[in-house]
Amino acid sequence: MKVTYNTISLQTKGKLDIIDITKDVKDCIAQAEVKDGIINIQTMHTTAAVFVNENEPELLKDFKKHLNNIAPEAEKYCHDNFEIRTVNICEDECQNGHSHCKALHLPTNICLNIINNNLQLGKWQSILFIELDHARKRQIQLQIIGE
Repeated sequence: MKVTYNTISLQTKGKLDIIDITKDVKDCIAQAEVKDGIINIQTMHTTAAVFVNENEPELLKDFKKHLNNIAPEAEKYCHDNFEIRTVNICEDECQNGHSHCKALHLPTNICLNIINNNLQLGKWQSILFIELDHARKRQIQLQIIGE
């Protein structure tokens, strides 16, 4: 059995930026030369997610509207109250309770099949990364296990 690792680095443009990483993932699979196996795709962040769905512009607008409805930025979040919050505070800490609450509804990782060195996706499926906070550099870790 062979195990390979790779990292996709990207720069997001801002809140709810959705980036199609399907080609990047397929390129990593081709380089790994794994005939049959699985790939685990994992975001390294608590305010970002990866998911499989259709990359259709109007649907992406629907996703953004839905996420804003379930965790509106204007809501008051305890996480954003720096007078009572005492842990995990960085020097440049921002108020992003809404981003963490959105992330609660999305996966941090997805696992997909590789058959005959090809990523198994349905006709309309794409691998999408979503930024739930502000513009910044992000990393997605890939682990391929197979033969």
